[in-house]
Formats: sequence, structure tokens, C-alpha cells
Amino acid sequence: MKKRHQIHSEDVPQPIREDGAGATDLGPRNILRDIENPDMLVPPKTDAGRIPNLKFSFSDTPMSLYHGGWAREVTVRELPIATTIAGVNMRLTPGGVRELHWHKEAEWAYLLLGKARITAVDQDGRNFIADVEAGDLWYFPPGIPHSIQGLDGGCEFLLLFDDGNFTESDTFMLSDWFAHTPKDILANNFGVSESAFAHIPTKQRYMFQAQVPKPINDQAIQSPYGTVPKSFTHRLMAQEPIITSGGTVRIVDSTNFPVSTTIAAALVEIKPGAMREMHWHPNTDEWQYYLTGKGRMTVFAAEGTARTFNYRAGDVGYVPFAFGHYIQNIGEESLWFLEVFKSNRFEDISLNQWLALTPHELVQTNLNAGPELMNALRQEKWPVVKYNNT
Repeated sequence: MKKRHQIHSEDVPQPIREDGAGATDLGPRNILRDIENPDMLVPPKTDAGRIPNLKFSFSDTPMSLYHGGWAREVTVRELPIATTIAGVNMRLTPGGVRELHWHKEAEWAYLLLGKARITAVDQDGRNFIADVEAGDLWYFPPGIPHSIQGLDGGCEFLLLFDDGNFTESDTFMLSDWFAHTPKDILANNFGVSESAFAHIPTKQRYMFQAQVPKPINDQAIQSPYGTVPKSFTHRLMAQEPIITSGGTVRIVDSTNFPVSTTIAAALVEIKPGAMREMHWHPNTDEWQYYLTGKGRMTVFAAEGTARTFNYRAGDVGYVPFAFGHYIQNIGEESLWFLEVFKSNRFEDISLNQWLALTPHELVQTNLNAGPELMNALRQEKWPVVKYNNT
């Protein structure tokens, strides 16, 4: 029988640094994990101290499978440091429905693949219906009831909630409320007989299979109170990006997606041979989701501490408030990832720009810096930069 994941001895990484520090690992080990995490097996010399784990993969979470799709989540239970944001990865089949529901937390979403239809009604009876496709966002404020349904081909998306303690099991479901309300109360509420509720679900449905919905114009209902004043959707990929020599960045927050008052984000592309420049965020923690490629992030936490992590598609990263960091593309294709923040504004401070806008004599004496560095400093912010491999 052919072995899966066949690994040759010369391909087995060993915890030995180029200067000879370390030794071979002869004991039981997960070689595939070591291959995925080269900078944990052999940390850079500059790593030091104890920084909590800042990485977790959706592949290490259990799937919840339903007729109509699946869901899995990364919350503070899986990644304890991630207190500000929780993430859910969800798939809906063609016609699959994430049932009518609402949350105590705001819901921000990035559609990864396919197409979906979303609906919502606000506190003033104004409704909303829209079809979204890959690269689009939606945002539902806390308490706003909504639904999601897969269109032709189905869809997959990332849901983010502005509380790391969030869990999908703590959601207010339409079917769950009906199942736990006496039928005479339901009858009185809707002005019908109890027999109208003879076949309601006996427990929450959460997700279920239905027919692919009709064209949006055939389903839309006009509310006498109109539609919501601020759109719940935003076409992120249609947004003009910031373009640098190293890649692209699209920033979305309440300034260009007004309804999104608790979550801000940036979609970052880092080309091979480039990096997300050294920076930090002065307002809140950063939650990351890696879409394609392979990346390396080193996080600086003050007091002589730093730690390096490796990421690939499907991984979640996290950077605590004000920690300095960079993200380097270590693969052969573009590295795409989302930076997400519990905030109404995207804010970052560029190390390069800070030094460029500080009196040069002060910088020189602080770093013992020579002309090469001082002449290279930029007053303009470049979120993604090319670097020199030599």
C-alpha cells in the first residue's frame, strides 16, 4: 500500500541553527507540523522571551455538519489571546440556508467563494435584501435579524464578531424561539389558530437545505418604511487599492463602509520578495485570516521579547494591542490576508515614517545610524515594501 505523506530523511527538518546551536530530534515528533512551522522549530536568533501563542488554524477546529453546509469557529477557547474578535468559517450549498437569526454581537463578513443572498430588517421596520459575491463584505449591527442563503454554486465565507468570547451556539434562532414558546401564545401573537403551528420545528434548525432562491426582484418585499439608510454590504474588491512596489492594500472602515461601526479591516496582498512593513496599531488588537500563500510574522512585545510564527491559508493570527510586527511573504505566490480590528477606524503607525518625520540627529544618535539608513527613510507610508535578499 502506498504511504501518504511520504517524507525522505533528507527532507526532515532538524532543530539545528546554521551556527551549530541545537541538536537532532530523535524522539517522537510530528514531522509534518515541524515542516509547517520552521521558525518555531528553529527560531531566529532575535526571538527571545515568552510571548503567548498567536496562531491557530481552522483546520484544527471541529466541523459542524448540516444538510445545507457546515461551520467551524476559532474563538477565545481555541486562541485565548484573541479577546477582541471571534471568527466563524461557513459553507452553504446551493439553496443552503443559515436560518433567520440575530446576535448580541455585530457580524462582519467576507465572502470567500461563490454567491449568496442576505436579508435583514432593522428596528424601524426598514428592510434589506442583496446578492453578494466573492470579495464582498456585509455587516449586521448587534440585534439586527438577518439570514444568509447560498445561490447557484453555493458559497463559503468568513464571519467575524466583535467579541472573542462569541460562539455560534449563543445565537438567537427563529426556529428555537418558536420551539420554546407555547402554541397558544404563538396563535395569539399572530392571530391564527394553534393548528397553524402543527409542523414547526421542535428544536433550532441552524442550517438547512432549501431550493435555490428565485431572482432577487421576485423575492424582494417593499417595506412601507423603506430600506435601511446605510447599506449592509460593501464591494471591497471593487475598491481602489493602495499600490506599492510590494503589493496592494484595501482599507475598509466606517469612513467608506458607514454601517460598520465596530469592525475595521484591511485586505493585504504581499507579493513574493515583499513584506508588510514594520508597524504597530495604536488603537486595538489585530486579528488576521490568511487567504493564500505562506507568511512569516515576528511580533515584538517590549522588554526584550519577540517571537516568530509561520502562517498559511486557513490560519488565524493575532497581534495584541501596540505590539510591533511585520509579515513577510516566504512563498512563491502572493500572500493574501485580512487584518481585522475591533474599531470604527483602521489605524497603524509605520516605523519607517516615524523615523523619517523625527529629527535626523535624534534618530542617528539613538540607533548609531549611518547615511545609508538615514537617506532611505520615507516620509510617505508604504504598507507593503519590497526587500533586498542580498
